[in-house]
This record gives sequence, structure tokens and C-alpha cells, in this order.
Amino acid sequence: MAYVKWTIVTIVILVIAGFLHYTLPQHDVVRITATKERQINFGENRIFFASNGAGNSEGDNTRFVNFIETFNRDDNPIVFRNEDTSWGWPPYFKFDSSNLQAKASDMISDKENPEWVVVTHYGWRNEYLSIYPNAVELRPVGSPDDSPIPWFNILFLGALAALVIWIWQLLARFKEDRIEPMLDEMGEQFDSVGDRAEGFWRRVFSR
Repeated sequence: MAYVKWTIVTIVILVIAGFLHYTLPQHDVVRITATKERQINFGENRIFFASNGAGNSEGDNTRFVNFIETFNRDDNPIVFRNEDTSWGWPPYFKFDSSNLQAKASDMISDKENPEWVVVTHYGWRNEYLSIYPNAVELRPVGSPDDSPIPWFNILFLGALAALVIWIWQLLARFKEDRIEPMLDEMGEQFDSVGDRAEGFWRRVFSR
């Protein structure tokens, strides 16, 4: 049973960690090389894109999506989609994808004269599923060595850890104050019943 218990606990932790990693904001320092609008044919990757209301709908499985093409300091390509989250999930309340696309176009630079930009985004990049992180904010920086401190993530994860510890202690006190006394009382009752039964059969067989 211990293996089953820890397997379930491990799966739950991995699911929560994956959910947080996908949802919480991340930062990449890049130079923008192009902004494009591409037609996307959706399949199993549909859940990793925004709803049709955020783009130009052309049917249930096809619509146009804005993309921002970039390279990092190591010349590795990073492609971001640029979609509104509106009132949906994750709760970034992003309504300015058109303005962000214009801002990205104005920040395009080449390798000889790079303009470095911090792209705040959420989500994952997977080439096999054709999914892309969604850009939320752009901010110019002076150097590719600039490393933004993820203050929001630090505060959020700290608050989440405090909440988990508080709930854990609350459950531990509940177990100690309510569950364990109840189990002890049930054990005493079973012992009492067993003693009475033993005495009864002893009297029966002693006759």
C-alpha cells in the first residue's frame, strides 16, 4: 500500500507542477526578427491555443494566428504566438494582441545591430504538437545578459507554500484532536466487547 500511496502522491505533485509551469509567467531575453500571421489547422493541439474569439475564425478547425519570431543570445530560435486571453484561462486578461503585434514589429532588429527585448509569456513550445508559448508583454532591455527577477512567481509560490503548510498543520491537528481519540475509543470498545465475549465463552465451557 505504501507504493500505491507514494505513486499517487508523486502523480498529483507532477500534475500540479506541470500546471503551474505552464500557467505562471516566464521571461526570455531575445531579439525579434519577424512578425507574421499564419493559418493554423487545429487538431490535438487545440487546447493550447486561445478560443476562436481571439482570432479570425474560418471554421471550427482553422483560423489565423499572430506569431512573433525571435532568437536568443545563443542564436536559438524561439517562436511565440500572440493571442488574447480575454476573460479566459490563464487569467492574464490580455486584450491587446494587435497592439502587442505592432510593438513587436517596431522592435525588429538584425544580428549586426540587435535590439534586445524581454518577452513575458506563458505556455510551452513543442515542435511535434505545434504548440507555442503565448507572449503577454514586451519590454526593451540594454543587454542579453539582463535577467528579470520573477517577483510574481516568487510571491505566488511563497504564498502557495504557506497555504499548503497551513492546511497540512490544520489536518494534522484535526487528526490528533478528533481522529486519533475516536480510533482509541473504538479500540477500547472492541477490547471491551472482546473481553466480555471471552468471559462468556469461558463461563459456558467451564460448566
